[in-house]
Amino acid sequence: MRILLTAFILSLLLCASATRLAAQEASKIIDQYLKAAGGSKTLARLQTLSLDGVTSSTRSEKSGTYTFAIKQPNRYYSEFQNEGRTSIEAYNGKSAWHQTDNGSFETLLGTEALEVEAAAQYYNSHLEALSKRKIGASYRGNVSLRGHDSYELALTFPSGISWEVYFDTQSHLIVAEKATIAGVAREFDYDDYRTVGGIKLPHHLEIHRGEEVVSVDLIHAAVNGTVGERVFDFPVKSQVKLPDLKTLFEQIDANQKQIDKIKENYAGTQIEDEIEYDKNERVAKRESREYTFFYLSGEEITTLVKKNGKALSSEEARKESEKTQKRIEELQKKEKKKEEKAEKAKEEGKETQDKGDPGIEIFLRVCQFVNPRRERFRGQDVLVFDFEPNPEYKPKNLEERVVKELAGVVWIDEKALDVARLEAYFIGDVRLAGGLVANLQKGTSFTFEQAFINNEV
Repeated sequence: MRILLTAFILSLLLCASATRLAAQEASKIIDQYLKAAGGSKTLARLQTLSLDGVTSSTRSEKSGTYTFAIKQPNRYYSEFQNEGRTSIEAYNGKSAWHQTDNGSFETLLGTEALEVEAAAQYYNSHLEALSKRKIGASYRGNVSLRGHDSYELALTFPSGISWEVYFDTQSHLIVAEKATIAGVAREFDYDDYRTVGGIKLPHHLEIHRGEEVVSVDLIHAAVNGTVGERVFDFPVKSQVKLPDLKTLFEQIDANQKQIDKIKENYAGTQIEDEIEYDKNERVAKRESREYTFFYLSGEEITTLVKKNGKALSSEEARKESEKTQKRIEELQKKEKKKEEKAEKAKEEGKETQDKGDPGIEIFLRVCQFVNPRRERFRGQDVLVFDFEPNPEYKPKNLEERVVKELAGVVWIDEKALDVARLEAYFIGDVRLAGGLVANLQKGTSFTFEQAFINNEV
């Protein structure tokens, strides 16, 4: 027994040691790359990069064109054109979008959007100061790749997206990358490095996109040239004129209040899954919680019933029940005070303003809206636009300060008068009550989505 325990402890120590060595080895490989590619200071000054090339493809006998552009902090654009077909993937700092082979433009959702956003983060990082972008790196081992003895590194992004990057053991330059972007598996092979603006850039690329292989020879490369924001935005021809947003948002808020009343006829179950990764792409923590919920006075009341798939103990269940009862009583008192205030104001002949929870109209005050377009979402025609902080607006309260740090994309069903989906991320750190209540880090993202049930809520 003592021998088995000793062996177990040694195995844990060896695993921990291997993890530290993998991180240390990854850091060493990246440092060698930075030095070989032009130096970390030179790469840190790289604000924009644009590439143009001619292509040949396994899908066509004719040559085509390739355009690639990035811009700090997280703009990304990749375009292939051949025989009238144009394929585009882009991230404009708020939303990910693409143009398919049939010519249609679409906003990407879910994992596909995260994959394009990760590509934007990767190419703008130049592997310099990865920790600032919260990108983890770990050494996987040595592999032989296209005749190159290579180091393999795994990169993990805050969103959970992973990339594989391969470095030549002699030149220390990148020879290949593997990733899934917009739902399509990719492999990028690099060769013929030349110096442009003090930086080593590959002038021959072989790009595997699913079953297609595209060979690219660069004809132009520009470092820190002028690259406008419009490069990354939805094409103007696909954009539409926005309706009167003030009126639309007022209608949505009024409709939401009606929905909140109807929701009190419903109850349900929700499950929250939380996964945390360490810098070496390993799952550091995994938790799941199951709640029952119902609505009261427009507020959602939840009760924890399971942790990691297991029912709560009788004591834990009792405490949760007490929390729920306390929350109900607080809302009932709040609603009673509200009614009494309204009744008093009515007796005095005064009008009362509803100062409930802030609605979508707060975005109208704090944000500016760009790239409006019309798309299909879950079988419905919706209005889609990106939003970003309005630099001229000064927030007046906590809610406005939080929204002022958000950027993202929103889908609005004008007929149903509701927000069908909203994706947003924090462009800066947000601390509530000096960090005592919550500390929301830059890059933290969330998604909100709702759909009709029983054609009423």
